[in-house]
Amino acid sequence: MVETQRVVSLTLDERTVVRRTSDIEQERKVAIYDLLQSNHFAPVSGHPGPFRLHLGLDDGRLLIDVRDEADQPLDRIVIGLAAFRRIVKDYFVICDSYFDAIRTGSTSRIEAIDMGRRGLHNEAAELLRERLADQVDIDFDTARRLFTLLCVLQIRA
Repeated sequence: MVETQRVVSLTLDERTVVRRTSDIEQERKVAIYDLLQSNHFAPVSGHPGPFRLHLGLDDGRLLIDVRDEADQPLDRIVIGLAAFRRIVKDYFVICDSYFDAIRTGSTSRIEAIDMGRRGLHNEAAELLRERLADQVDIDFDTARRLFTLLCVLQIRA
């Protein structure tokens, strides 16, 4: 893996945000922090990194604006989100259960829900890698963190 083929800055389009719970805000912070610590991001266009990304949604599509370190535009990656509808919906449900269990549940219940949540998250990461493959090469952990941020962008209330 080429060390420069990585993301060094990531922002989210906050225009659609109504509000976020403290749990969701923490998930957002952790996903961005972890992604910036370790990631692989190599656009098939061949642009050298490192990269600055801006993620947003528009008309049922994920938009990833790829910029160089000087914030000059390089690429715009666009994927439709129809294939993610079910998995995002299921992920929101299981995350709600997980956050509720943390506050009120037993350790065994929390662990069981977390196993399901991780499994669904892994499935979503693989789907995201597949959908992005013709535009950018990313590793599994980067895909997992991007999926978390995709979910954060879709929260409306």
